[in-house]
Amino acid sequence: MFNEDALRKRVKKFQELMKESKIDASNIRTLSSFMYFTGIKWLRPSLMIPSEGEPTAFIVEQEAEEFLSKTWIKDVITYRKVEELMRGITGWIKEHEGKIIGFDYSVERDSYVAFFELFKTLNPNIEVRNVHGMIMSLRIVKDHEEIEAIRKASKIAEMGLDKALNSISIGVSELDIAAEAIYHMMKAGSESPHVYVNVGPNPRAHAEPRNDVKVRNNCAISVVVSADYMGYNSNITRTAFIGKVSEEAKKAYEALHYVYEKAKDNVKPNVKFIDVENEIKNSLEKYGFEKYYLTGFAHSVGLMVEEDPITTILSAQRQYKVIENMVLAFIHAPLMIPGIGSLKCEDTFLVRSDGVEPLTEYKCERF
Repeated sequence: MFNEDALRKRVKKFQELMKESKIDASNIRTLSSFMYFTGIKWLRPSLMIPSEGEPTAFIVEQEAEEFLSKTWIKDVITYRKVEELMRGITGWIKEHEGKIIGFDYSVERDSYVAFFELFKTLNPNIEVRNVHGMIMSLRIVKDHEEIEAIRKASKIAEMGLDKALNSISIGVSELDIAAEAIYHMMKAGSESPHVYVNVGPNPRAHAEPRNDVKVRNNCAISVVVSADYMGYNSNITRTAFIGKVSEEAKKAYEALHYVYEKAKDNVKPNVKFIDVENEIKNSLEKYGFEKYYLTGFAHSVGLMVEEDPITTILSAQRQYKVIENMVLAFIHAPLMIPGIGSLKCEDTFLVRSDGVEPLTEYKCERF
């Protein structure tokens, strides 16, 4: 899907940014950024990108043949042991006379702290700089191929949500609901689907599904689904009710959908995230639910389900402006109401010149 020219352009733009910052080379260890530059998903990767010239990938010897057949990167150094990997990277830096080296300071599927500390020990005279923001400045706006991949991921996510919601019945566990969605999404081609389920009156901000929490009568069930296609993700969430719904829950649900629609109307290019955030809080305050809202209404979606700007986690990024061709998921932050549960309605949107286009859609009966 991602041709060599497009991937080379990404590397070239990054190299220009490195030159501006006087960085000699960058070591890319995070999975998503490795994918962004190489076009291939590869676990525990390591890619050296010089400020000029061709990138070099460090690959386990037995994996090299397959790696070379699937990516445009042709300069590969192989290794069998981690010690050889570290020596290889150190040798590469010396050969290229690198003095200032960039690192993508981000944690995804692996923790790179141990690697980073070892790198500093082996290279005491090297200045290390964080290039995460530099990389994300490129990744934050999606090109046509990326958007098309997210569109396909969105269809898989919608299907997964449908399977999850239709599996709900008295006595099934959160794990049962998640398993139903994950099974069908993987069968549809999603390699890294993820599902959160929050059943019942005890709200959890990040509801990894539990086997001992089961659906009972008169409760709320919030289901968060993410699916990927060609490495690109989509995100959708709905809240369903089973049995009798209290008046307080109905009022909260009405407030949630009001601010969801308000965000859809207000998110457009050049608008600051914080301005939309404040509108949401003001509206929830009028409904009487502001204290139950976990601040941070949106996050970007791409090679990670949640990537910059992540307004829930990184408060400084609430000051960012919306940009055309961003892909955003909102409303991300739930209403967490003890005694009712976690209420949430979230879709993935493409930012157009005049507003947003929903990439995920799913109609859900309110009560």
